[in-house]
Amino acid sequence: MSTFVDICALDDLDPERGAGALLGDTQVAVFRLADGTVRAVQQRDPYSGANVMSRGLVGTHRVTADDGAERDVNTVTTPMLKQVWDVDTGEVLDAGGKDRRPLTVFAAQVRDGRVLVADGPGASAPSP
Repeated sequence: MSTFVDICALDDLDPERGAGALLGDTQVAVFRLADGTVRAVQQRDPYSGANVMSRGLVGTHRVTADDGAERDVNTVTTPMLKQVWDVDTGEVLDAGGKDRRPLTVFAAQVRDGRVLVADGPGASAPSP
């Protein structure tokens, strides 16, 4: 079971921007979305190998499910080679013509105005 680590105050993060943080020896990228929720993924870009994901572009991407239903998902785009991931699942949405390399996702939440990130990988429901 993961323990949540206090990273920073929510007000320290700008909406739709990322920041790098350390969880022990693990570098993570923490994002505050426009709705005030937070997400965390590995800092290392799976394609370039550079620790730059916190500098990625935050946005949304429209996806179509197997049943044909469309929905918008929260995304991050690497600043290096422009691949796009779902920040909730780590799934590659646009591999830019390359092999599919998912991102590791860390559960993140806001509690009492503080951003908390799980000390180990694993997705969870977004913070309210």
